[in-house]
Amino acid sequence: MMRSACVLAVLALAATVLPPASGLAENWPGWRGPTGQGISAETGVPTKWSAAENVAWKVPIPGQGWSSPIVWGDRVFVTTATDEGASLHLVCLDRKTGAAAWDKEVLRQKPDNKSPQNSFATATPVTDGRRVYVLAFDGSLAAVSMDGAALWTNRDFKFYSQHGLAVSPILWNGLVIVAFDGSSRGPEKLAGWQKPWDESVVMAYDSGTGQIRWQTKRKASRIAHAVPQVVKVDGKDQLVSSAGNVVQGFDPASGESLWTVTSLGEGVVPSPVVGDGLVFATTGFTSTTPGLGPPAIRAVRLGGRGDCTKTHIAWEQPKGVPMICSMLYSKPHLFVVNEQGAARCLKADTGEIAGEARLRGPFSASPLWADGRLYFLSEKGETTVVEAGPELKEVARNPLGEKCCASPAISQKQIFIRTESNLYCIGK
Repeated sequence: MMRSACVLAVLALAATVLPPASGLAENWPGWRGPTGQGISAETGVPTKWSAAENVAWKVPIPGQGWSSPIVWGDRVFVTTATDEGASLHLVCLDRKTGAAAWDKEVLRQKPDNKSPQNSFATATPVTDGRRVYVLAFDGSLAAVSMDGAALWTNRDFKFYSQHGLAVSPILWNGLVIVAFDGSSRGPEKLAGWQKPWDESVVMAYDSGTGQIRWQTKRKASRIAHAVPQVVKVDGKDQLVSSAGNVVQGFDPASGESLWTVTSLGEGVVPSPVVGDGLVFATTGFTSTTPGLGPPAIRAVRLGGRGDCTKTHIAWEQPKGVPMICSMLYSKPHLFVVNEQGAARCLKADTGEIAGEARLRGPFSASPLWADGRLYFLSEKGETTVVEAGPELKEVARNPLGEKCCASPAISQKQIFIRTESNLYCIGK
């Protein structure tokens, strides 16, 4: 059920998110890139390739993991788990050649319960260009220098989830922020999973020292694997975070809870996206949990305080709700693909379906936007490129012939795709 490897550096993000017009080369510092929403500012991004064509390099990645690659300058970073999951490594590759610059064990972790679709290295690392921050399966957090030197480790929070860990950290103003939405490891296994509990927390660590700066409980919520977003509301930054049963806003500087919207569901994997004063989130696996009803995509208006459930839900769309893949907002549309390959273009202001297409799935990776096109990577390793409009007109299909669950990255006109065994650099 996871794959937020679906994991995201979010720098301060404007409430209106537009596809950037610049074609300048950019870094891809974390889960879903510089905006945390799968949007690339670059032009000239490849649209056609195969395992043998338009591949700059292909290198094997030892171990196993579904974290996404990140890129800073000429360094590519990816995590992987070896020793049956007990050893979490950070691997640094040369972007130009794919040669390994270094491969370091960052943390020892205890393999524990997880969903079969998850891995022991699903959290995508995040970097500020000075340090790389790595989140372990057990909730430990570590900082590593760009040259691979260990800087600090924090093991204060002990994470457990019925599904395993599949969220990623984000960066904001010198803080590393993580949403820990787990479940009980005690005798009441349904607590936090299918029964709400008050033990889920959002935490912020000092990026320089690893010390916990703040920790805030969600109150009644359920299990999730969604990466938060930072968005400006009335000129001030807000941390927007969704989980099972809730979509919430926090002050990222202090952790103060600002608002809550009830959104019944559990096992929420898609991360929220934002645009034009709205938060777009999903409810998760509600249809399998008694009393919760069918799943839905929900748009929540920003700007509320306290419990905004009755006043700030802008619209709901029950059709084609993704359970794993995050959505993508590109004004004026919200693009969605579910695990079976049903792709839809929604009008972001109303939730009305503007267009539909059937893609060859299944899907776990979240889509990308670049230069007016959408990139959908299937679990079979085939990327379908379509025009980013209501018609979802197909541009190309690009097979690699390897299993893919990690979301791809884009940097310097190249696409980086992690498969079950290899990392590909697509492009010149």
